Formats: sequence, C-alpha cells, structure tokens
Amino acid sequence: MHYVAPTTVGEACSLLADNPGSRVFAGATDLVPQMRTGRLEPSVMVDLKRIDRLMSVSHADGRWTIGAATPASDLTHNAAFTAMHPGISEGAGLIGSDQIQNRSSLGGNLCNGSPAADSVPGMIAAGARAVIAGAGGERTIPVADVVTGPGQTSLAADEFIVEFEIDDPPANTGDAYLRMIPRTEMDIAVVGAAVRLTMDGDTVSAAGVVLGAVAPTAVRVPEAEAALVGSSLDADTLAAVAAAASAACNPIDDKRGTIEYRTQVAGVLAKRAAAIAAERAQNGA
Repeated sequence: MHYVAPTTVGEACSLLADNPGSRVFAGATDLVPQMRTGRLEPSVMVDLKRIDRLMSVSHADGRWTIGAATPASDLTHNAAFTAMHPGISEGAGLIGSDQIQNRSSLGGNLCNGSPAADSVPGMIAAGARAVIAGAGGERTIPVADVVTGPGQTSLAADEFIVEFEIDDPPANTGDAYLRMIPRTEMDIAVVGAAVRLTMDGDTVSAAGVVLGAVAPTAVRVPEAEAALVGSSLDADTLAAVAAAASAACNPIDDKRGTIEYRTQVAGVLAKRAAAIAAERAQNGA
C-alpha cells in the first residue's frame, strides 16, 4: 500500500485513473476502521487535505462554497455560516467527538454512504450540490443523488467530491437538525431529522423535510412538506408531519433500535425540528 498527498485536483484525478485500487480520503475517520477490519485494502491511499480548494470555505454571490475535505469544526466555528445554515452546522457538529471533528468532513460523511450520516439530511433539505471531479472533468449534482445505498455512491471509481455549493436561504428561512442516540454523545443516529422552513408571517411558504437512519439512504418526505406549506404549524399540522415522517420510514431492526421504535421516533423528531426551524425563521436566527 502506498500513501500519496496530491496538491491539485488534476493530480488527484490522475492518481485515481492510473491506480484502479486507490482510495481517496480526507480525515480517514471511516477509512482506517474499515481497513482494520479488513473491509477495504486500497493499493494507494490518496490524501485530499493538501489540496487548497478542498480545504477552503468561501461566501460570494449568494452562495457558500465548502471544500469537501474541510474539517467539520471549521464549519461549526464559522459564525456566519452557522447563522445562515444552523441545521447543517448542527449536523456537522455531531460527527464523532471534538477530536474527530478536527479531521472529519462533509465530503467524507457523505461518501462513506452511511444512512445515519448526520450532515447529510441538512444538506439535502438546503438543496446543496456536490461538485465532482474525475478524469473526464467536473460535474455538479444534487447531494441527494450522491448516495445510492449503504456504503454505495453514484461516483465513478476515478471521481471524488471537490466541494459543496450551498445557496443562501431566502429571507425568513430557518432550519434545524435533530437526532436520537442511545448515549449522550459520540454515537450513531438511530434516527435523524432535518427540516427547513421559509415563513411568510405565521404561514409556511416553503418546506424541506429529510430523514436519516430510517432507510438505505437519507429520505425526503414530500407528504410532510405538503402538510407544512400553507399552514401555521398548528397541532393538526404537526401531527400530519409526524404521521408522514413515520410513514416514509423503511428502517432495519438491530440492537440499537427496532423498526417500530425508529418509525415512532422519526415522527417525533420531524415534528420537533419543524417547530425549531419555524422559530428560527421568524426570529432571523
């Protein structure tokens, strides 16, 4: 096994194209455990953290550009980003421990393909896009289209995510991410829920609802979104949101949670996240 640390996107693309058994990584917080258990044995490990473009955060022309290898802690400590996208920042701040967040990244959290990835529901709810580089050039797709199943992505073998594009939210928009874990910290979500709402006074004018850890990939819930739009988040609306979120679940049974438990919790978290998102939208925070 060889280790290489390219300094340009083009160099990284060439390494992947020339070495079919290679594997890119940013923080390696998922890759190293997988190697230790024998799940992966890359012939070449390509470290992306030496590429400036993948380690930068910028805001211009109504859009945030987040390097795919940027440490999660850089986002959670970025006051301007957190004020504009608190739900995404909350999700990034739940990836492992404080030490892990100094290595982990949005790109790694997404491309690991875990249904329970904490940063993914918030990015999907915000309509985030992934800029992907490969031997054939660059392309941009919705974050929602990257993961196709547990541990699987739509990226070709010679491709990797360079950066994420996240548009500024409309005025009077707020978002939130909540998760349920068995412990108080450093655990994997049993259920996660991200909600983004735009308010026109007391009325919801636009909504995004995305669940994590309840299906093979993060799941958008159009029925919950439809229930929210045009409502004032009264009790009946929140009950409809909870019911739609539970109905959208297709979870597994394991030692961390039963199908019935995950289904119930998904509805509860979606309802709570909606209330928080609405409050943030109305308070401008």
